[in-house]
Amino acid sequence: MRSSFVTLTALILVAWTLLAQQDARPGLAGFSGDNSRAEQEWEQRFRSAISPDNIGDYAKLLSARPHHVGSAYDKHDEEWLASKFKEWGWDVHVESFQILFPTPKERVLEMVEPVRFVAKLQEPPIPEDPSSNQQAEQLPSYNAYSIDGDVTAPLVYVNYGIPDDYEELERMGVSVKGAIVIARYGASWRGIKPKVAFEHGAVGCLIYSDPRDDGYTAGDVYPKGPWRPAEGVQRGSVVDMALYPGDPLTPGVGATSDAKRLKLEDVKVFTKIPVQPVSYADAQPLLAALAGPVAPARWRGGLPITYHVGPGPAKVHLKLKFNWDMKQINDVIARIPGASEADEWVIRGNHFDAWVNGAQDPVSGISAEMEEARTLGELSKAGWKPKRTIIYCAWDAEEPGLIGSTEWVETHADELRAHAVAYINTDSHSRGYLNVEGSHSLETFINQVAREVTDPEKNISVWQRRQLRRIADANSGEERERLRSRTTWPIQALGSGSDYTAFLDFAGVASLDLNYSGETDGGVYHSVYDDFYWFTHFSDVGFVYGRALAQTAGTAVLRLADADLLPFNFTDLFSTVRDYVNELQRLAENQSDQIRERNRQISEGVFSATSDPQKPLVAPAMEAVPPHLNFASLQNALDALNHSADHYERVYIKAAQDGGATLGRASLAQVNLELLQSERALTDANGLLWRPWFKHQLYAPGFYTGYGVKTVPAVREAIEQKQWSTAEQSINTVSKVLENEAAVIEKAAISLEQAIR
Repeated sequence: MRSSFVTLTALILVAWTLLAQQDARPGLAGFSGDNSRAEQEWEQRFRSAISPDNIGDYAKLLSARPHHVGSAYDKHDEEWLASKFKEWGWDVHVESFQILFPTPKERVLEMVEPVRFVAKLQEPPIPEDPSSNQQAEQLPSYNAYSIDGDVTAPLVYVNYGIPDDYEELERMGVSVKGAIVIARYGASWRGIKPKVAFEHGAVGCLIYSDPRDDGYTAGDVYPKGPWRPAEGVQRGSVVDMALYPGDPLTPGVGATSDAKRLKLEDVKVFTKIPVQPVSYADAQPLLAALAGPVAPARWRGGLPITYHVGPGPAKVHLKLKFNWDMKQINDVIARIPGASEADEWVIRGNHFDAWVNGAQDPVSGISAEMEEARTLGELSKAGWKPKRTIIYCAWDAEEPGLIGSTEWVETHADELRAHAVAYINTDSHSRGYLNVEGSHSLETFINQVAREVTDPEKNISVWQRRQLRRIADANSGEERERLRSRTTWPIQALGSGSDYTAFLDFAGVASLDLNYSGETDGGVYHSVYDDFYWFTHFSDVGFVYGRALAQTAGTAVLRLADADLLPFNFTDLFSTVRDYVNELQRLAENQSDQIRERNRQISEGVFSATSDPQKPLVAPAMEAVPPHLNFASLQNALDALNHSADHYERVYIKAAQDGGATLGRASLAQVNLELLQSERALTDANGLLWRPWFKHQLYAPGFYTGYGVKTVPAVREAIEQKQWSTAEQSINTVSKVLENEAAVIEKAAISLEQAIR
């Protein structure tokens, strides 16, 4: 034990020394020497002025009452946010949209066989928690954009309710056709569960939080601990955001008062079957009444029952009716105009609406953003003026389907494509490590920003803390050495689930999503217990990570707004896309190998019987062996991207060699205009096949993952779904997009060369 500890300690000390050495670098990327020194002084003043006490005060006020879309306190929070921006010297306006937002009118869930049981569908107040008893203002537990329905059917347990689970049910000889399914939360976004259930013939869907994932198996439940209590329920939207987010009635255009709207019967993103979320207290009697095959080991949750699959003898009655009302939503938009490049916009956002009180989601994030806004206002009064226009946004109606941000982006899409440099998003946070997802042209940039922020508990940079964690978690000595040699850590690709989606996927604006998490857990997500009492007892006590979040996001805004040359790095982009293409080729080969092996087994009579001995043994059909996909055009486009990224990097290094003095003398306006178009070049106006709202060809949420990203989605999903002609067509589309990207970067490289001569 002691020997292992000494070895690990020595490794960490060596890594710490190396990281400290890597931190000692001159200047800032994209700045001349003089401007770099001035920028660092302003950034230090900014970070020093961020107050965790202020963040806590904002959070207490904003989460004091339930503030879902259309509620009185949602309006209160919007007006308070606007008033504070004005008080701090920002130019503020409120932009309103008219959107469809259904709320429950009738909810009935009961087991009618083999015994009667009526689900409570209610979260009780907790005496220790003063705001959990605001029941008159709380939205009931429900799934927004579930259709109305009244169905009675046998119950079937489908584990997480993802496509792989239905393949397992088929192997067990269990069908969900004509049944109501019950799935546990996890493994995918909630809206995927009713979508896949309908595709397999189910007539209704229940989604519950299993205590193994989100309850007493994970830790002490609220109020003793942070985990979901027995009667806690996760609300949430089940609109099919893989087709498009935003107002369901106005896809692709802003939901202004005069917008052309779809009829309800023509909307494709509503569920096809009624859906209701339930607590594990309500789920347990239903699951306990099931018979049929015992669930596979990996399907068994934490309830004190034997998990059976069904169908029956449990029969369930589910009845749902909704008020399909139009609501006005209000986005708060605040600006500090740029002093010299006002037509280039750096945009920052977080939503403020919640399912109930929402102290963590989203108030922890919007409170950090407001402290950034206060501090930037103070800097402006002290003489700082950004080169570029800074726009701070407080989004309404994120929870039902990213609506406030999406409608604003759709309304201003042409302006954003012309002027937007980047969008920086936050949503919520807790205690722990900095997590970053985003456009890979901003990977080096955000690594540099992370070096400037001090972790409030470890007193090292948040960059160092994350890097040390990555080294400690390495699976081998070889991987550990490779990680030590890197001066940046990779960021993850963006899927969906927060307000960056429309910026990146629809408008093609380079985007980052930031949060701190990893050292506190809990199970109050989208429940009445996500409130100020829970957050200040079990999450970011003292709001010190709220301060770190504000310092990180605000420093990124400052640096993007003030840079002489926009700090994009295209070698990061190239290496990431190269890895994606290699993954696609391996995926295609694996799919072909699996089909050949399956066909061999069928031809030799090696296949599984059903679990029902009464059913005859029928051999499955053989599949056509797929063609060899031609990746040549994609490889050629990669070569072009590599060449242009390398060219730009060489020119940039030359410009920065003399401490960036050349950057200070050069006329960089044309270069910056070309650089801000680089993310736009990765989009295709026609969008993805079958879901044209999504324009970006490198990043999109998966059709069957919801939030989870699918990189190079048109090609990847075509291969996964064995649509070989579509895969070939998509390879050509993506190749052209990468060629366009290479041309934009090459043009910027040439313009930079000319500027620094």
